[in-house]
Amino acid sequence: MHRFINIISWLFGLLLIGLSLFVTLETIMRKVFGASLQGADELGGYVLAVSGALAFTIALSERAHIRIDLLYSRFSPKVQAFLSWLASLSLALFGLFVARYIWTVIRDTLSYNSTAPTAWSTPLIYPQTVWYIAMLIFTAASLWAFARASRLFFSGQFDLLNKEFHPKTAQEELAEELSDLERR
Repeated sequence: MHRFINIISWLFGLLLIGLSLFVTLETIMRKVFGASLQGADELGGYVLAVSGALAFTIALSERAHIRIDLLYSRFSPKVQAFLSWLASLSLALFGLFVARYIWTVIRDTLSYNSTAPTAWSTPLIYPQTVWYIAMLIFTAASLWAFARASRLFFSGQFDLLNKEFHPKTAQEELAEELSDLERR
């Protein structure tokens, strides 16, 4: 999974760097040459939609989704395990909901042969399909995580569930940052 997340992270970064270069080129062309490639906002919307879905997957694997954990550490291991299981259920349901919603958008796009109302008139099926695939990756990962959390929870392996699914503590985040710093 770590290798897969590295690939997704690289893709995420390359998409954002590509968008930044395109916007820079667009800005220079407008200021210097009085011409425009047009579509920077359109491309930006596509990149952000796909990147957002990829970021969901990265956050899931890195246990980086925000949870309010003010009281979490004060609960018993069994209650912590239940809360972690509930969080994994919530993410899985969110993934399914959004994947279903995007499918309805794609179905409508196909029915109407929709194109973007911009200078490029991009057939929307292309960027929406990439967005959908990115969201399906998150949905599959969240369903896998929920299945794993359920297996651990219902088999009474609360310590292992807490180890794998609890929100990161400040100490864990600091240790990761220091480790990254040493590698660089």
